[in-house]
Amino acid sequence: MRLKELREANSLTQANVAAILNIRQNTYSQYENEQRQIPIESLILLAKFYHVSTDYILNLTDVEEPYPQH
Repeated sequence: MRLKELREANSLTQANVAAILNIRQNTYSQYENEQRQIPIESLILLAKFYHVSTDYILNLTDVEEPYPQH
């Protein structure tokens, strides 16, 4: 996953992103290190936050397709 890359590109700490997701920092760290699977709701929230597709976060594409704005 590209979670760490996106977080660092936006000058955020793990604690910052964990607060956005309303989870503990160590839980978010496990998402970044692929020790725990990220829930779909959190994946979608981060895609919207970073304006990228969920496929990009999951490393299924190299194209940073913006997440559709509704």
